[in-house]
Amino acid sequence: MPTGAFAKERRPSEDGASVIAATLEEDIVLGLLAPRVRLVEDDLMERFAAKRHVVRDALAQLESAGLLERRRNIGSMVKAFSRDEVIHLYEMRELLELEAMRRIALPLDRDALEQLRRIQTGHDAAIQQQDPRGIFRTNQEFHRLLFAQCGNVFLSQSIEDFARQTHAIRFGTLMSRERQLQSQKEHHELLAVLAQGEGARERLIRLTADHLVPPRDHYLKAQEALLP
Repeated sequence: MPTGAFAKERRPSEDGASVIAATLEEDIVLGLLAPRVRLVEDDLMERFAAKRHVVRDALAQLESAGLLERRRNIGSMVKAFSRDEVIHLYEMRELLELEAMRRIALPLDRDALEQLRRIQTGHDAAIQQQDPRGIFRTNQEFHRLLFAQCGNVFLSQSIEDFARQTHAIRFGTLMSRERQLQSQKEHHELLAVLAQGEGARERLIRLTADHLVPPRDHYLKAQEALLP
């Protein structure tokens, strides 16, 4: 889908490249910008009422985060992944996220648990209202706070970085109503387990591992369907 097909979005100039990058990041994870779609600077300048250097800064941010790739004589494109890349990325996510779950104190601190419940209330509302951007944002907020409880800022930041790289892989499941409801159910199961003691550790690790599988498998299945 070409960038120019989007409705114009007028943003205050002071929001700058970071707001543009954040909006395009959402477009990628929602499937509005699919893998291999080219991002045209002129279209983005029109869409966001931004100067060229601001748009280029936003694209550079997304390229640095692993969401875009730059090709000679083509420019910036949404990154596409080979089968091996998908498998390897998700192996890394599993290694990091399961290690975080091994480090989280159980039962979780009461204040942190209440914060997660409040975020999940917002996630529930976004699903009820069928608000895909709201679903994405509250899901990000939920997992960011959850993994921060591991007590290692470098581990939690690495988890976030690898999750961001898989945005273009996840779009097929995020837009699925069935997957939205399943993800919501899994979040509530996580909250229930986090309120329990050390005996719930293995259940917490298994829930976290299972939560990763559907986007990976959906992307790989879609890839296979395109093969001759």
